[in-house]
Amino acid sequence: MGGMRFALVGAGAIGEVHARLIAASAELAVVVDNSRDRARQVASRFGGTPMTSLADAFEHVDAVSVCLPSGAHADAAVLALRAGKHVVVEKPIDVTLGAADRIIAAERESGRTVAVISQRRFQPEAAAARRAVAGGRLGRITSGIAESTFWRPQEYYDSKPWRGTWALDGGGALMNQGVHAVDLLLWLMGEPVEVLARSARLAHDRIEVEDTVAAVVTFASGALGTITATTAANPGLPVRVAVHGDRGSVVIGESGSVDDAHLAQYADFLDAVEEGRPPLVGTADARRALAVVLAVYESARTGEPVTPNGER
Repeated sequence: MGGMRFALVGAGAIGEVHARLIAASAELAVVVDNSRDRARQVASRFGGTPMTSLADAFEHVDAVSVCLPSGAHADAAVLALRAGKHVVVEKPIDVTLGAADRIIAAERESGRTVAVISQRRFQPEAAAARRAVAGGRLGRITSGIAESTFWRPQEYYDSKPWRGTWALDGGGALMNQGVHAVDLLLWLMGEPVEVLARSARLAHDRIEVEDTVAAVVTFASGALGTITATTAANPGLPVRVAVHGDRGSVVIGESGSVDDAHLAQYADFLDAVEEGRPPLVGTADARRALAVVLAVYESARTGEPVTPNGER
């Protein structure tokens, strides 16, 4: 499927990353952005025709990569699916479960393939950890840890009017930076049944969302997991996910090139389309991670334990 033609939607910083990945994996045929200048800049570097309308791109492409602000993911993905295109969506799938469900419904109706970016699953340590857990090498799983310890200066949030807003960013350190580690924790530990959390805004101004959050997750197996995410830890540390059992433990740190993992996820998406199988990270997994993030926020708001609304 190396000849698959993509439209990139959103020519910002993360869009440039995807443009490079698409150009290395398939064909970048169209770059769509509401700023024609931004679309031209990305297209001049990675190929494709600059456009300002996604609908105008459909006749030229087979697939769409959605790299818009998080709260705009569903609108673009649903439009693409209804036009019969396969879709890659940047994380998170969107910022509400209702929006995620719109994508899932359009996916089912169209019969097309949707992958949601969670490239850390494709790093070697994560794959080895998954095999160890699935093979019973850790014994009974007892606990897990997901740490996303980042630093973002105030300028990061001031750089775009939608950053740090509930409407389009959907949350702060957990929704945007920590969701990768949440996905890994769920992938390794199974079904979450309860969340208890606290959050705070400690080192940033002029944002609506948290820059620090901590949560305890109870899993269906009885195992306990902890989640911490922050953008207020200067200078930042590598993401760390650990899973412990009564016979062994695994720890996932940073390994390999981020681009390599991203490329591996694109390769999995292309293979999934060709083989007619689900991608490794599909909409159901992305919805479950989103459900946990939203449960953390609800628990932090109310001070009460919350059951993630991950069932369909």
